[in-house]
Amino acid sequence: MAEALSFGCRLNAAESEAMRHLAERSGWAGALVVNTCAVTAEAEAQARQAIRRAARENPGRPILVTGCAAQIAPDTWAALPGVARVIGNGRKLDPMAWDAPPAPITVADPVVPAATAGTRAFLAVQQGCDHHCTFCVIPQGRGPSRGLPVAEAAREAAALAERHREIVLSGVDLASHPDLAGLIRAVLRAAPGLARLRLSSLDPAALDDRFWAVWAEEERLAPSLHLSIQHADDLVLKRMRRRHRHADLLALARRARDLRPGAALGGDLIAGFPTETEAQHAWLEAFIAEAGLAFLHVFPYSPRPGTPAARMPPTPVALRRDRAARLRAAGLRERARFLAGRLGAEEEVLMEGKGLGMTAHGAALRLSGAPDAPGTLLRARVTGTDGATLLGERV
Repeated sequence: MAEALSFGCRLNAAESEAMRHLAERSGWAGALVVNTCAVTAEAEAQARQAIRRAARENPGRPILVTGCAAQIAPDTWAALPGVARVIGNGRKLDPMAWDAPPAPITVADPVVPAATAGTRAFLAVQQGCDHHCTFCVIPQGRGPSRGLPVAEAAREAAALAERHREIVLSGVDLASHPDLAGLIRAVLRAAPGLARLRLSSLDPAALDDRFWAVWAEEERLAPSLHLSIQHADDLVLKRMRRRHRHADLLALARRARDLRPGAALGGDLIAGFPTETEAQHAWLEAFIAEAGLAFLHVFPYSPRPGTPAARMPPTPVALRRDRAARLRAAGLRERARFLAGRLGAEEEVLMEGKGLGMTAHGAALRLSGAPDAPGTLLRARVTGTDGATLLGERV
């Protein structure tokens, strides 16, 4: 059986499961598919280490490499031990790329939906990015923005809802889908039995009035938003070439909670961006509590070759790591505060195995008593929290 290793975003996770099946159907039954990420140097290093380890532990096993890092520097990845083929991002979900001679690497092919098996499915509805943030190489790895047609997304969602209780709409820049609001409504109409629809990371600057109407009206849309924030200091945001500012983020947080009280907010943050001062970092750290960000993905800044930020005066590596740790600690404090606010509440929980499940807000909940099978949807009353996980009992 083919195996897939995925690094990076949820979109990669969705694609990796689809590629594993493609590899098996195309004569690569024993292959290892490695879906790389180029967001940070650490993500690239982890993928290289995984490839070298796989080649060392299982000599002769073919390794198929794809993803953003492989897209940007295919020759580098092709030279690693055990690598039989490098497949470009634009063709990695094309069956022909797996059993035919590899075509020239491209990133501008149409979006092809892909979903993982299990409790929840990830449905890719958008690819690429038209923005050029100074720290990011993703446009090089994923190409221009393009969206899956709404009707096709609805058909895919209807099929997935027959086997899954939750679907996550994913994309490189999901909020840039040409009709995200219409897509959400179409998916929910096409899958009336779907318990929960969740969204992957969203660009704060791209959320329009149509989106907020959907957010307010669609009860099966999970009451949680994960935002591509990156920073909260206006000068740093300008140097990042982001399209939002501090005031915009606070207004967004207020609007989200005014329309859906108790909504959970989270975001991606970069620590130690070039030129970031201690005061600017402190501003970002304070913003976590100010906006109530309970679920964070924190990345120490990683210079990406060829990007404008890589030419800016760098923040020392040790300081980047220290600031990242401080942001994570602030995020954990905010998560503990959010979870404490759920005490006594009844939650809809999607069980994932070993007594653990996830609430609609995206919080982990450990259920007392005998564990339920993964995919079980139940109601639980929150009886406690350990600061990172809710504790509950069946209602």
